[in-house]
Amino acid sequence: MDVTCPVVHVRKAAGYTVITLNRPEKLNACTVPMLEALLTALQEAFADCACRVVLLTGAGRGFCAGQDLNERKPVPGQLPDLGASLIEHYNPVIQAIRSAEKPVVCAVNGVAAGAGANIALACDIVLASRTARFIQAFARLGLGPDAGGSWFLPRLIGDARARAIALLAQPVSAEQAHAWGMIWQVVEAEELMSTAENLTVELTTRAPGSMAAIKRAYQASATHTLEEQLALEAHLQRDAGRSADYAIGVSAFLCGEPPVFIGR
Repeated sequence: MDVTCPVVHVRKAAGYTVITLNRPEKLNACTVPMLEALLTALQEAFADCACRVVLLTGAGRGFCAGQDLNERKPVPGQLPDLGASLIEHYNPVIQAIRSAEKPVVCAVNGVAAGAGANIALACDIVLASRTARFIQAFARLGLGPDAGGSWFLPRLIGDARARAIALLAQPVSAEQAHAWGMIWQVVEAEELMSTAENLTVELTTRAPGSMAAIKRAYQASATHTLEEQLALEAHLQRDAGRSADYAIGVSAFLCGEPPVFIGR
């Protein structure tokens, strides 16, 4: 089933939902209506029992060019509150992706700049077209990082690289992003969506409870001590060991058959 609005397209498939940023003429640059529509689409997919995985991508030749500056033309006598913009519109999108129990796959089909790059990096598995570029463009605009970039990048590629690409605001190619560990995979442009959908379909066969536990564990590990993380793993594993998913998985393994997990 397809649902189209002017700025976000939603397609529901068997076990997953594809969400496409839909302002191709503007390289899918962010506006308030698009961010609101994106958040709604994400929340609805996460609440949909028939959806186990979300695939996020962009229409046209770019993934997302960051904030549409036409929405922020100076108004004489008024100073903009960009902090409020983050709190009200960008941060809820990032938090929704990171806190969701369901995996979010991102297919970066072209340029991902500024907040657009960081929305991609918030996702669980990121694939990129060989022609894609990641740009922390904030220094070119007189701004600091936002949309979680200062949190994601040091953890993905290390502090030295993160600082350098932010300060220099230089594009990072898909190949370099892959070599640094910023993203999972680079594919040819014409193979990006088929590869991303195949991976998404594979994830739909995994146990929903396992996906949720993995996301929760890795999210917490960024701030936990080893002792705290060991305690969380024990807690998560206790719950997982008592679940129907675990019983199904063990039974299938002992029978030499692929497991068929129950949806949520």
